[in-house]
This record gives sequence, structure tokens and C-alpha cells, in this order.
Amino acid sequence: MTEALAGFREFVVGQLNQLGAMLLLLIDIVKTAFTKRPRWKETFDQIYKVGWQSQAVVVITGVFTGMVFADQIYNQFHKVKMDTAVGPVVSVAMTRELAPVLTALMVAGRVGAAIAAELGTMKVTEQLDALRSMGTAPVNYLAIPRFLALLVSLPLLTAEAMFFGIFSGYLIGVDMLGIDKAYFLTNMYKFTSAKDVVSGLIKSVFFAIFIGLISCYKGFQAGEGAEGVGRATTQAVVVSSLTVLIANFFIAVLFNAIIPP
Repeated sequence: MTEALAGFREFVVGQLNQLGAMLLLLIDIVKTAFTKRPRWKETFDQIYKVGWQSQAVVVITGVFTGMVFADQIYNQFHKVKMDTAVGPVVSVAMTRELAPVLTALMVAGRVGAAIAAELGTMKVTEQLDALRSMGTAPVNYLAIPRFLALLVSLPLLTAEAMFFGIFSGYLIGVDMLGIDKAYFLTNMYKFTSAKDVVSGLIKSVFFAIFIGLISCYKGFQAGEGAEGVGRATTQAVVVSSLTVLIANFFIAVLFNAIIPP
């Protein structure tokens, strides 16, 4: 019993230490971003890698999420003759929850893993020490361009997923399931407001912060050798994904309390 309590206490202390270290890294990133000249070339390169090269994954995710969601909602609503409610349910769900969360999960899996692997490899090959020896801060040279790229790219990718999810849901609902086009669009416009879209975009900003911070931290703290890099990459994806899912609940509750739906 005593050993179990000691192990639990050690686990809690370790997690709190990591949380404190990530908070210090975030403070360092913010302070450096406002006090030093941004490296625009590296930032634009990362925006291309994070945003442009992630479009295929995000579009496919948005399209098939909207399609399957419209089909499932129709099958249930058709039982109670509420076919015309499919449009607003699909649009609100995509803008408020599905698009921001699924896009963040896809980006965490693709981009978060790449960031952790790149920084982890640089750490184990002592490239970070080489940067420090030349008077270049790794946070300014490596972390900030990736952090800014996520802040810019993830909201845009989320908006793209919203559009394609709603559009694919419209195609399935009208062309395949036979829902009247006028009722579908009218109800969608009536029950979907700008704050639904804003809610999803605000979430994507927070998700970008979490993914960028966790991925950079895990990369900088990677252990020695290939095993250490692999472990850091896995932890970056898992922790980022869990953080997105957990934070989504609290952000949604807070947003609904401030601006009721």
C-alpha cells in the first residue's frame, strides 16, 4: 500500500513538473515572440508545411464526416418526420464541434508528430547545443516559427473543414436522401448563426496553442537515441490529442455560459 501511494505521488509530482515546464516554455515563446524579430522565412516555410500540406487530410476528414453525419441524422429524424432538421443539425455540429476537434486531431497526428520528431532528432544529434554555442536560442529559431504557423494554419484548416463538411452533408441530404433543397437551406440559415462559426474558430486557436506547445516541449525533452525520439513523438501525439478532447469540453461550457446558443 505504501509503495502504491509513493508511486502515485511520484507520478503526480512528475506530471506537475512537466506542466510547469510547459508553462515556462509558453512564457518563453510569448516573450521571445514580442521582443525579437520574427524569422519570417522559417515561419512561412512552416505555414506551408503545416497548412498547405495538411489540406488533403483535412478536406477528406471534413467531407466524409459531413456525409456520414447527415446520413445518420436523417435515418433517425426520418422516423419522427423531421427530415428538414437535418441541415441545421449538420451545420451547427460541424461548426461548433466536429470540424474544430477532428481537424485538431488530424493536425496533432500529422504535424505534432513531425515537430516532435524534428526537434527530438536535433536534440539527440546535439544540433540544439550547436545553436546555443552560436548564440542562437532554439526557442526563437525553432519553436516560434512552428508555433506561429499552427496559430495561422489551424483556424484556416478548421474553416475549410466546416465548409466541406456542410457542403457534403448538403449533397447527401438533398441529392441522395431526397430532402427538399429549400427547406434544407432555409432551416440551416435560420438556426446556424455567426457565433457558431466563431465558437469553432476560437476553439481552433486554443487547440493550436496546445498542439504547438506540447509538440515543441516533447521534442526539446526527447531522450537519447532513436528510442527516445520515438517515445517523444508518440507522447506528443497522444498528449496533444487528449488535451484537445479534454479542453474542448471546458471551452464549450465556458463559451456557452458567456454566449448562450
